[in-house]
Amino acid sequence: MKALTGEQFAISFERPGDEGAGAIRSSAIVTELAAALRELFLDGVESVEPHSENELPPMGAGLILVPWPNRIADARWQLDGKPQQIDRTEPATGNATHGLLRNTAYRLRERTTSSVTLEATVFPQHGYPFRVDTSVQYVLDENGLTVIHELTNESSAAAPVAVGAHPYFRVGTVAVEQLVARVDASTRFEVDAVAIPTREVQVDGTGFDLRAGRPVGELDIDSGFGGVGIHDGRAVHSVTAPDGSATEVWGDENFRYVQFYTPRNFPRAAGLGQAVAIEPMTAPANAFNTGEGLRWLQPGETWRLQWGIRHRAS
Repeated sequence: MKALTGEQFAISFERPGDEGAGAIRSSAIVTELAAALRELFLDGVESVEPHSENELPPMGAGLILVPWPNRIADARWQLDGKPQQIDRTEPATGNATHGLLRNTAYRLRERTTSSVTLEATVFPQHGYPFRVDTSVQYVLDENGLTVIHELTNESSAAAPVAVGAHPYFRVGTVAVEQLVARVDASTRFEVDAVAIPTREVQVDGTGFDLRAGRPVGELDIDSGFGGVGIHDGRAVHSVTAPDGSATEVWGDENFRYVQFYTPRNFPRAAGLGQAVAIEPMTAPANAFNTGEGLRWLQPGETWRLQWGIRHRAS
C-alpha cells in the first residue's frame, strides 16, 4: 500500500560531535502531499510535532501555505473592481483558508542526501485567475533546517501572493506545557467571530505580550501578530525547555507577521494534548482584502524568500 500522503522524502545531515564525541545527526521527512514537514530531528532532538504518513496533517501540521496563509473573509476579494469568489474551504465560517496547495501533490525537482526541492503550480481557478509556479527547498546543514521558497508569476497580469508555513514545535520529549514561548511581536490582530482581523492593537501590558516569554501551559491563544522584530535581517521566535535548550524558528525580512496557536486538542498517538504552533507569514489573515503584506508579482517575476528552524543547546 502506498502512503496516503504520497512519497516520503527523507533527508539527513551529520556533523562531528563536540570534543571527539560521535557524529550528531539531523533528519527530516517531507511529504509529497502539500510538501509538508512531517518529521524533524535537529542534533538528534525532535523539533516539530510528527504525524503519520497515512494521515492528513493534523490541524495543518507542517503545511506550506501558498498563495496566502490563514484566511480570506467569506472567500471573496476584489480584482480591478470585479468580485472574485474562491472556493470556501472552511465550511464553519465560509472562509477560504491556508491557500490553494494544501491538497496538492508536489513534484520532485532535485534531491541530495541533505536537501530536497519540490515544486507545484497554482493554476487559474475559481477566484484566482493566475498561474504561479512555486518551489520549496528543504536543506539540512550545521545551522539546522532552512526552507527556501520561490514563486514565479507565469500570468500576463500581476498576481497577488503571500507565503506562510504551519509548524508545531517541540523540544525533544519535554512536555509542551513546560515550554516557554517567545514571540517577538509588538502588535496583534483582534478578530471577529469568524477569525477575520478587525483592527491591529499594541500588545504592551496585555496577556498577548510574548516578547519576554510565557509558559505554554498557561496560554490559550490563536492570534495573528504584527510588528515582528527584524534584527540583522531576521525575525526569531522560540520555545524553550526548562534546561535552557530551545527550538527556534526564524524568517528573513519578508516574514513580518506570525500566527501563534496553542490548541489543547492536538491529536497524538497517546491522545489529545496541548501543542504550540508558531507560523511565519509574509502577510496576515485577509490580506487579499486589506492589502497588508500582500506582494504583487509582475509577469515573469520571481520572488525568493526563506525561513528555518534551528536547535539551541542548553
